[in-house]
This record gives sequence, structure tokens and C-alpha cells, in this order.
Amino acid sequence: MATKRKSSALKKGKKEVVKKNSKKITKKEKVVSKSKGFKSMDELLAKTGYQLNVPKRGDVIKGMVTEVRKRLVLVDIGAKTEGLVIDKEAEAAAALIQTLSVGDEIEVFVKNPENDQGQILLSLRQAADDKRWELFSEWLETGKPIEIKGLETNKGGLIVLVDGMRGFVPASQFSQEYLGKMDKLIDKTFKAQVIEVDREQNRLIFSEKIVSEAGEIAKKGEALKKIKKGDVLEGVVSGIMPFGVFVTIKVEISDDKDEDQGKLEGLIHISEISWEKVDDPNKYYKVGDKVKVQVIGIEEDTSKLNLSVKRLANDPWQSIEKNYAEGTQHKGTVVRLAPFGVFVNFEAGIDGLIHISKMPAGREFKVGEEVDVYVEMLDKENRRMSLGVVLTEVPVGYK
Repeated sequence: MATKRKSSALKKGKKEVVKKNSKKITKKEKVVSKSKGFKSMDELLAKTGYQLNVPKRGDVIKGMVTEVRKRLVLVDIGAKTEGLVIDKEAEAAAALIQTLSVGDEIEVFVKNPENDQGQILLSLRQAADDKRWELFSEWLETGKPIEIKGLETNKGGLIVLVDGMRGFVPASQFSQEYLGKMDKLIDKTFKAQVIEVDREQNRLIFSEKIVSEAGEIAKKGEALKKIKKGDVLEGVVSGIMPFGVFVTIKVEISDDKDEDQGKLEGLIHISEISWEKVDDPNKYYKVGDKVKVQVIGIEEDTSKLNLSVKRLANDPWQSIEKNYAEGTQHKGTVVRLAPFGVFVNFEAGIDGLIHISKMPAGREFKVGEEVDVYVEMLDKENRRMSLGVVLTEVPVGYK
């Protein structure tokens, strides 16, 4: 009796298993029967709403980073397979790759939509380039010193390399240590600060002295705050050029006169040396001379001063109408001969012209010769004086 019950239970179990299996088969058949209605993969994708991207060579696409290794990056760009950044492209974007994480959105360039292995090859060069310029702009704003490498010199300064890009350090942006010795920095790494970023013009300009002379520059800034237009200062001539005289001025920025002094550089333009015409500044000054100057301008961006010596003296043209009224006679000295006439000087800053049409017939003048003249016309606003010659003899042919 027990054996009959056991065999009947086994039969019942087999029937249940068969029923379960038949149910599974029925579900699969339903799925297959549903898919049988589509004639192509495109129809299936259209039904599911999935967009399959088919990249072309040269496309710039946004994708999501799915894997990052030292020499490999996988990017999902919505294609049938993930795109790869490998080999030379990975090397070129090494700095950028170090900053990437899985899940980051990034812009990629399709270098090859399908190679021999069916892989999509991508480039991060554009993205890396964008990242570099973003960094340069950030360094410009923060003033962060960075390390750059000297490549070669030219007339204007030193060409440098930073993060795979070329930049430039003008000669004027080097400290005294490297002025005229920029070749010492070729193939050497040194610190500098970004002072100009212009991606459109591909301009990247650095300054070495802002970093190496940071202390001095800070003192200059403090010293500049103590100077105002119109101040009269004393300085020492530090250089002479055809266009003017350079002067170094020490300004106390604290009570410690021995240590805390800021040095400012200023220029006396050739036109500000004297009220008289100056042709050669060397005739007036030599390096090391002490000079008293007046501040006529302040260039805050360069911490430079515009100076004048002549304005410490009275402008002789202010009283010109009183001292050289029209019709009055004066004795002067011929200082220059020109095709259109003769220039006569009376005092520093006061010259007049005897026009060629006013010269007596047959009369010749020599530089250094004294001559008696009268003021024919005076133009104070334009600083012009027309002269006539005082005749001491009756002209030939006069009746």
C-alpha cells in the first residue's frame, strides 16, 4: 500500500515539473513571437527608443568616461562600442587624463570611426588644449608662480615651454640676474608668472622678475602709494638715452631708513630737461649725478614715474608779452640756420625766427653771431615769435 502511494506521488511530481517547464517555454515563445514582428535592428531600436550614434571621422562628440587607465581611456559616445583613447593620443593628453574620473563628461574628436579591430579611436587633444588654456587663465587670475622651461632666445626675449605649449618671456620681464644673459636659461626650468593670455592670438606671456623680485616689487608698490603728482623729489641719474634721462629715486616706506626703502625708476623725457631745445641729454647730465625732479605722471601698472626738471623753473613764456612785447628791440644770438630762415635765441627757452622773406638783401648770418632784432609778431599760445632785423645801415639802392 505504501509503495502505491509513493509511486503515485512521483507521478504527480513529474506532472508538476512538466507543467512548470511548459510554462517557461511558453514565456520564451511569447518573447520570440513578439520579436518576430521586426524585420531589422533599426526597427527594434526605433521601438525601444534607443538612439545609436554612428560617428564619422572628424566629428567632435560629447561622451562619458567609463574607464581610466594610465595609457587608456574608454568613452561612451552612444555608438555600438565604446571609443578608445590610446597610444600617442593618450600620451598627448597625459596631463588631462590624470584629472579624469569615471562618469566625467568630456568632448572627444573621432580620429577613426572603425579600425581593423572594429574599434572607435578617439582623441582628447582638443579637450586637453581647452584644459590648458583654462589653466593659463586661472593662473593669470590667481598670480600663481609656475615652472616653465627655456627653449631658445630671440631679439625680444626667451621662448619657453609649459605643459606642452610654447610661451614667451620678454627681455623686459627678466630680473637683473638674467638681463643680457637669457641664454643661461635654455634647457633649464625656472619659475615665472603668467601676465597675458590670449587664445585667439595664441599669445602666452610670462614674467620671471615678478617671481624672483617679488619682494622688491612689493616695496615699489608701497613706495608708489607715497608719491603723488606734483611732488618734488631727489634722485640719482641711472642711465642716459637719446630720448631722455633715467633716474632712480629712493622712497622711505617705514621708519627704518636703512632697510625699508623702495626704489622707483623714473624718466625725464628730453622735452622735460630744459625750457630750451635739448638735442643731446649727455650735455646736461652724466650717470651718478644727483638731480632734483618734479613728478608729472605716475604709471601704476609698471610702477614708473614721469619726471621733469624744467618745470621746477618758471616758464619764460608766461611773461613773454611783458618782456618781449611786439615792436620792442632786443639783442640775440644766432643758434640755427634753416632753409626758411634764421633762429635767434634770447634766453633759455626763448627763441625767435627771422623768416627768409625778412632778411636784408645780401645779408648772411653765422651761428654764434650776435644780432639786433625787433619783435614783429608774438604768438604766446603756440610759442612762436617772428623777428625782423634792425637796420644799422641804409640798404643798397635806398632813395
